[in-house]
Amino acid sequence: KEESYYDLPPVAELKTSLYDHCKRAIRHAFRFGSHGLPLIGSGDWNDGMNLVGMEGRGESVWLAFFLYDVLTRFGKVAMIQNDIAFAQECEEQANQLKENIEKNGWDGSWYLRAFFDDGSPLGSSHNEECQIDSISQSWAVLSGAGEKDRTVMAMSAVDKQLVDRDQNLIRLLDPPFNNSKADPGYIKGYVPGVRENGGQYTHAAIWMVMAFAKLGDQKRTWELLRMINPINHGKTDTEISIYKAEPYVMAADVYGASPHSGRGGWTWYTGSAGWMFQLIIESFLGLKLEGNRLRIEPCVPEDWKSFTVFYRYKQTRYTIVVTLTTPGDGGNLEVDGVEQSDGAIQLVDDGIEHHVKVNPRTMLRAKTDNLGLSKIVHE
Repeated sequence: KEESYYDLPPVAELKTSLYDHCKRAIRHAFRFGSHGLPLIGSGDWNDGMNLVGMEGRGESVWLAFFLYDVLTRFGKVAMIQNDIAFAQECEEQANQLKENIEKNGWDGSWYLRAFFDDGSPLGSSHNEECQIDSISQSWAVLSGAGEKDRTVMAMSAVDKQLVDRDQNLIRLLDPPFNNSKADPGYIKGYVPGVRENGGQYTHAAIWMVMAFAKLGDQKRTWELLRMINPINHGKTDTEISIYKAEPYVMAADVYGASPHSGRGGWTWYTGSAGWMFQLIIESFLGLKLEGNRLRIEPCVPEDWKSFTVFYRYKQTRYTIVVTLTTPGDGGNLEVDGVEQSDGAIQLVDDGIEHHVKVNPRTMLRAKTDNLGLSKIVHE
C-alpha cells in the first residue's frame, strides 16, 4: 500500500473509447465506507488531508456530493450512448448517495467534511479544529444533493463563519489545524490561517460564490465576487502593500494569518482562473449553454438596469441585451424581433449577426426565506 507514487506511467495495451474510460473511472469511485459515503483514501480535492483515510476506511462527505453531481450528469450521457443499464446504475447510486448524505453527513447546522478511519467526524461543531469546511456546504448546493432547508442553513453558516469581511477574504475552513490530536495530514504543516489551513483557497471561495448564485442570492453573490476579484486588492497603495501580488491575475490563496493577513500567494493560478471565468459567465451573468441552446438566468445586483453580452457561436455573433426590469414588463426573450416561447436562444452558425433582447425577470421570481437568502424560482 502506497500513499503516493511518482513514476512515468506505462502505456497500456488495452485501448478503449473515451466513454468507456469515463465509466471505468466512475465505477472506480463506487467504494464506500461504513456510512455509505465514498472512501477518501489519501486525499480528495484537498490533497492536504492525506491521512484522513490512510488506512482505507475514511470517507469524504464532499466527495459524496461531487460524485452525486457526476452521476446525475453522466447518466444523461449514458442515455445518449443508449447505455440504458449504466444510466440506471448512475441513478440508483445517486439516489443511495443522497440518502446516505442526509442520514450521516449532517452535523446540525451544516454538513460534515469527512470521517476519519476510526469513524470520528471532521468538519463538525464538536471538533476542536476545522469545525466547518466550505466545500461541503457549497457542493450541497451545486450538486443539488443537499436537502433544501439544510443547504440554506449551511450557506448561512459559511457566510457567518468563513467570510472574513475585515480581512476581505473567504476562508476555506475554521478554526485552522494546529494542536488537535487527530492528524488530517500535511495540511497541518501549514501555518494556521495560511493556504488550505484556514486561509482563502480561491478555488473553494469561487465555489462558495457559485453556490450563493445558484440560491439566487444577488446581494451576497455580488459582494463576494467583488471580494475575491484580485483587482479589488490593488486599488490603493495601502492595498497593494498588503496584497503584495499581481492584482490582475488570480491567486491560488490569500493569507489569513497575522502579520501577513490579506497577502496573495501563488499567482497565475489557472485552476482558480478557469472557475472564476465560469462563475462570472455562467453563475453571475447567467449564460447557460445546453448543446446549441442558450438560456440567460443572471444573478446580478438588483440595482443593475441592463447589461450587454457579445456572444460568438462558432463563426456567428450574437448581441444580447439583457434588460433587468420588474416582473411583467416587456417580453421574455426575442431573437431578431421574434419572441421565443421557451425562453431559450436557438443558436445557429449562419454567419449573420443576430440581435437578442432578454428580460429575465419576467421568467424568474425572487423569494426571500427567513434566513435572508433569496431563492430563484422558475415560473
